[in-house]
Amino acid sequence: MFGNVINSIGAGSGINSSQLVSDLVAASTGVKLSQLNERAQLNNTRISAMAATASALTTFSDAVKETLNGQGFVGELVSSRTELANATVLEDARPEGLPASVEVVQTASAQREVSDVFASASDPIGERTLTITNSGGSFDIVIDAANNSLAGLRDAINASNSGVTASILTDNAGARLVFEAQEGTENSFTIAQGGASPALNLTNIATAQDSIIRVDGIELTNSSNAVTGAIPGVQLSLLAAEPGTTFTISGDSEPLDVRSLVTEFVTAYNELRSSLNDATAPGLAGASGGPLAGDRGVREVIRKLSQLTSTPLADSGDFRTLADIGVRTESDGTLSIDDTRLDAALELDSGAIKLMLEPAIVTETNIGLSGALDAISSSLQEENGALSLAQERLDAIRESIEERRVKITDEGDRLREQLESTFAGLERQLSVLRATQSYVQQQFASFDDN
Repeated sequence: MFGNVINSIGAGSGINSSQLVSDLVAASTGVKLSQLNERAQLNNTRISAMAATASALTTFSDAVKETLNGQGFVGELVSSRTELANATVLEDARPEGLPASVEVVQTASAQREVSDVFASASDPIGERTLTITNSGGSFDIVIDAANNSLAGLRDAINASNSGVTASILTDNAGARLVFEAQEGTENSFTIAQGGASPALNLTNIATAQDSIIRVDGIELTNSSNAVTGAIPGVQLSLLAAEPGTTFTISGDSEPLDVRSLVTEFVTAYNELRSSLNDATAPGLAGASGGPLAGDRGVREVIRKLSQLTSTPLADSGDFRTLADIGVRTESDGTLSIDDTRLDAALELDSGAIKLMLEPAIVTETNIGLSGALDAISSSLQEENGALSLAQERLDAIRESIEERRVKITDEGDRLREQLESTFAGLERQLSVLRATQSYVQQQFASFDDN
């Protein structure tokens, strides 16, 4: 009888309190953390997709610009007489008038004067004042006790900003000073000497002269051997003169025809638009949607791109927009080409279409296709642009998730401490109960013996 009472009290707790605490903490925080991890994974996917969208937009814009640049029409420039002149495409320019016939009648040269030979660059040359006079004005070069040497004179000339530079040439005979200006007759100079010291003897070794070339029979004079303006969009580098000899500047490949250019653009655009369509596809009938479905930043990208066919690329002429030459937008946002309309436009004036796509001179109203794409990309990715703001929102969500994760973890730690304290108290109470149980058991045992 008394044994049954003892058994009802229990001989020990039999509880694994450590495991129980862990299970209770996991039950309290596990679901929250699991949901948070799902949100974090989705947000990270959106961040990656947003970065990919921004990169794709930039890549598309750069690819179109590279296709449209001057070399897209002519290839690399080639000179048929590379010992006489070379040619390069000017930055942000489109070559015109190629192939061109060129004759180098005279190359530009710079005036050069050389002094007598001195024993060394450090020997005194006499205190004096030299005055250099050229189209920029008059410049006094003072030689006194502080710089009375060939080296001192050289340094004073080079510090004068006169447009004349000086250098010292040395050989077995000694050192001499060489005065030199820039190429062209407008950069010629004179040197006057004053002071009590004997004058420096200067010998002219080269006379300033301009370059003279003939391009397609038209004679042109320039003050430099780097000639721009003789062929639109091209810089000629003159190397040697050979009057009476003509040679050709041309492209090394067949020019990119307008139809190919338009087709390449439409193909590249459609690849970009298709990827945007996939990224923003809604989840219908149980199917998973795109990672950026409903994102207003990407919707703005799509909206601006959709306006491209109606954006004015030129401010005059028969063709001002892509729609004018038969580029149209389909229901899914991709582009297609109305071949009949494009053929008619090409037959009417293919040159005007080239200038619309890539103006010879870019202005605020003559932006060309590259300018239109740059405007779209810049407006979307500037500080307050739709893409930048969308990326900021996703970054803010990521930070919020991490802050929430830390908070849940802290709550779990506090709950663990509380449960461990509670179970520690329970173990102490059980110890007291077990001691009491032992005493009572002994008392009942003595009753049974009686």
